[in-house]
Amino acid sequence: MKGKRTVRAARLRRHERVRERVVGTPQRPRLCVFRSLKHIYAQIIDDQAGRTLVAASDLEKDLSLATDGKKDVAGRVGGLLAQRALERGIKMVVFDRGGYRFHGRVKALAEAAREAGLQF
Repeated sequence: MKGKRTVRAARLRRHERVRERVVGTPQRPRLCVFRSLKHIYAQIIDDQAGRTLVAASDLEKDLSLATDGKKDVAGRVGGLLAQRALERGIKMVVFDRGGYRFHGRVKALAEAAREAGLQF
């Protein structure tokens, strides 16, 4: 039986492998996704400056978990993140799935961000 520590450690190893190739630059920052069992967080990061440019999560008052399922909420987080990025003049990003499989909530967030105008 896998414990919580081994599952987390395996995800972190996968994330390190992804991060070897995915690097955010000022011209094309990194869209990083983190999901917990209840919530999902996304941020756009310039790795060269070490700064978060834009962030969004389902903990914000606009996005409530009580009404919809987690995939729908993740889609709204992706749309909100893309809207904020476009306001700041960010159009192209590289996608960092954070060691998670590209399905479910991570995929819903990515597709909503694409539909809202981000390119990756």
